[in-house]
Amino acid sequence: MSANCCDHCDPDDGGPAYRRALWLVLSINAAMFAVEIGAGLIAGSASLQADALDFLGDSANYAISLFVVGMGLRYRASAALAKGVTMGLFGFWVLGLVVWHAWHATLPQAGTMGVVGVTALLANVASFALLWAYRGGDANMRSAWICTRNDVLGSLAVLLAAAGVFGTGNGWPDLVVAAIMAGLALQGAWIVNRRALLELRSTGLFASAVTRM
Repeated sequence: MSANCCDHCDPDDGGPAYRRALWLVLSINAAMFAVEIGAGLIAGSASLQADALDFLGDSANYAISLFVVGMGLRYRASAALAKGVTMGLFGFWVLGLVVWHAWHATLPQAGTMGVVGVTALLANVASFALLWAYRGGDANMRSAWICTRNDVLGSLAVLLAAAGVFGTGNGWPDLVVAAIMAGLALQGAWIVNRRALLELRSTGLFASAVTRM
């Protein structure tokens, strides 16, 4: 019997090790969404709410990744495209949060932001380590990796926002960080969608669709 999981498996599907990593990362993200959304609402922090929504979006993305692992490139690329669109929607939603908090001039609780931000950073570093080996895979794997990379950067930004709010007594650092996180989501969406579209073209999906028209 072959040393590989199977002789006909696509080498980019990740195999059982990738599935285990995704299950662990999915569990971490789902738990952190519950923690951060509550803390963000209590603290009145746009950046914490943005990070919580990011955890929720990532949980859905990892679930989709698990569903298509082992399927053909066309299905994995289609899933990556759906995730890229979701990342883009998340970015625009966070921009809306920023506008709302700016309009109402909210002042978040810096202490709560700091404690939850540290917890989120530790969770994201763990996810980062679990997915590191798969950062160079297909669009589906790359989308999971980009989500995790953005999460680590987002958690660091939340901690900077907490320090800024504490030091200035003003809510603007929180809003600036939330806007940056929205920008990261939009950038990630662009990267993932571009790669997914290239892979879909390579499968002949677009050509087939045009032929049927």
